[in-house]
Amino acid sequence: MSQFQAYFKLGIEHILDLNGFDHILFVIALCAIYLLRDWKKILVLVTAFTIGHSITLALATLRIFSVNSNLIEFLIPVTIAVTAFFNILKPRPSSGSGIQANYAFALFFGLIHGLGFSNYLRSLLGRENSIWEPLLAFNLGLEAGQLIIVGIFIVISSITIGIFGTNRKEWALVISSIVLGMSIMMILDKVYW
Repeated sequence: MSQFQAYFKLGIEHILDLNGFDHILFVIALCAIYLLRDWKKILVLVTAFTIGHSITLALATLRIFSVNSNLIEFLIPVTIAVTAFFNILKPRPSSGSGIQANYAFALFFGLIHGLGFSNYLRSLLGRENSIWEPLLAFNLGLEAGQLIIVGIFIVISSITIGIFGTNRKEWALVISSIVLGMSIMMILDKVYW
């Protein structure tokens, strides 16, 4: 397996890791208000998150930027809670064609999430001659993993709404409420420990 393939696989595994399901929850929160027909909006949203994630991951890996890891571990579930809460306030996507606030949220929250994995990736990349190829491969793997989560979630949403006739707004509210509850438990766990 080439270096590129190894780091690409690591990126996919990072996002799909059920032991660190915070990324999965965040991606579900991002997509909770969308349907398959909104695939362009979803793609922009997920890519905005990946761009933010990639920026801080690169900056932290290069030791240009550093933040207390306990603060980041606390802020990650906060970003999930905020996203889910806004979905509850507005359980349908904007119909406008301009830049939407949720794209800015995804980009900004991606910046926070990128810091969460930087220490581990920095320790791996410390053995490499050049970090640019592994960093690119990891981020492309991350994007691929997110698209897998999005695909699975959107198929489930489409079946639930289209075949079983569940109300779209109610579906978004239920999913967002579950994610909000789980993220609050994660926040309390971080505060307690």
